[in-house]
Amino acid sequence: MSRCSIISFRFGPTDGVSVVARNWADALHQMGFDVHWVAGGFEPGWHANGATTVVPGLGIDDDGPPDPSELATALAGADLVVVENLCTIPLNPVAAHAVAEVLRGRPAVLHHHDPPWQRERFAHVTDLPPDDSAWRHVTINDLTRLQMADRGIAAAVIHNGFDPDPPPGDRTRTRADLGVDDDTLLVAHPVRAIPRKGVERATEITAELGGTYWLLGPAEDGFGPELDHLLADAACPVLWEPAPTRSDIYAAADLVVFPSTWEGFGNPPVEAALFRRPAVVGDYPVADELRALGLEWFPADDLGPVRAWLAEPDPALLDRNWEVAARELSLDRMADRLRTLLDEAGWLP
Repeated sequence: MSRCSIISFRFGPTDGVSVVARNWADALHQMGFDVHWVAGGFEPGWHANGATTVVPGLGIDDDGPPDPSELATALAGADLVVVENLCTIPLNPVAAHAVAEVLRGRPAVLHHHDPPWQRERFAHVTDLPPDDSAWRHVTINDLTRLQMADRGIAAAVIHNGFDPDPPPGDRTRTRADLGVDDDTLLVAHPVRAIPRKGVERATEITAELGGTYWLLGPAEDGFGPELDHLLADAACPVLWEPAPTRSDIYAAADLVVFPSTWEGFGNPPVEAALFRRPAVVGDYPVADELRALGLEWFPADDLGPVRAWLAEPDPALLDRNWEVAARELSLDRMADRLRTLLDEAGWLP
């Protein structure tokens, strides 16, 4: 069986890159690849089909660079390598360049989620992503594809894929575990807590709607102290704890809030559509690309429309959103696009 190695800084159970990587792995397995995972570490709760290899030096917070021979050994025997964001966002530039050198001239797909020019703190970085005539580049949105073309790198777009019929969650148990009664408007914010996720605006939206704010993810990038302050000052009840499953989040929630200022894609609003939940979504650029597919979300800067909908819910809106997401952003559609890319490159088993 042909072997595909998927490599990144780390893989975990809930972050967007890891979720998308697992979906790609499932599609690659269906195409006939034996999938092997390579990373600087694997977080608790990680599970996926395939063997795993830890290479010190690949992680975001690792002290030194990866040993070239150890890295080469980890990727030896791979007929195809998929690089998940490691050669895109400069969280460990030394590792990015080491991986690029090992992959020169080899079949590889560089899967780009967060290029440096889209983050203010990385805007000075000009040597990522790398390029090689043997590689193929994939972006998760058309905006990034166009920006990469301006920088001389040709890329294809493969939108993130989602299960159109996700397993149901347990609304009653999850709300009981949270201490939320049936009459409470529970507003879920299923994100990692970092500045661009708009936690302060999310609490303001929840307070204006008379709800309880539910933050799911941990604080990252040193945001903990500021987050503690924001949550303490929120003008609404606050819950900050995870749910047993993604399905339980959307089963328990009455509304999803997502006032991000920037996202490479933004999975929660699409997940909300597939679980038939209304969503308040900010005007980050890629949201406009997703709205152009036909998804209808409420604006984060004018709560009149969502307030009116909550007073008189219209199931037709939720049905339309589900139909768009199931048609345009399904796992099958994602897999078809990936198969076409690999077929055109001559890399299918």
